[in-house]
Amino acid sequence: MQHQQLSSLAQQLMGINGAFQDAFSGLSGEQLNWKPNDATWSIAQNIDHLITINSSYFPLVASLRAGTLRLPWWSRWKWATQWMGNMIYKSVGPDRKRKSRTFPIWEPSKSALTSDILDRFKDHQEAFARFMLECQDLVEQGGVIHSPANSKIVYSLSIAFEIIVQHERRHLEQARELKALLP
Repeated sequence: MQHQQLSSLAQQLMGINGAFQDAFSGLSGEQLNWKPNDATWSIAQNIDHLITINSSYFPLVASLRAGTLRLPWWSRWKWATQWMGNMIYKSVGPDRKRKSRTFPIWEPSKSALTSDILDRFKDHQEAFARFMLECQDLVEQGGVIHSPANSKIVYSLSIAFEIIVQHERRHLEQARELKALLP
């Protein structure tokens, strides 16, 4: 996999934000929270999940920057971090042929979310795009982190940002599919 520049990833993140705004801004709070069944997340829950998962990277990167992030010994092997990062990247693709479960820390809210979820997502995306760009030095240094959900899963910070963008595409497609099912 060819690694993308952070500026390109930040632009893609903002493009995904625009796609969410374009696709769902005309929906009511009731429509944003509608689910065809209890096993499926609503459009609002998909958005909440993205905010939750992306935000879980802030403290990790702060620890990396401070030099206090504790990583397992195998994080020193570049092949191990590349293998884990590439495996996750492939698993979160937008094709969604295989259903996957999220870690409990990334579960969206179970209750109805307010209709300002799109505004909160826009603010979050802008902040996260800036955050990515502020991490340029860490990426250039080959910074390695662990997953916010499992400290045994390690990958480079650069692939983490690629995973995040890929994961957002996945949930955009999931939300679009839900919109097509709205009663």
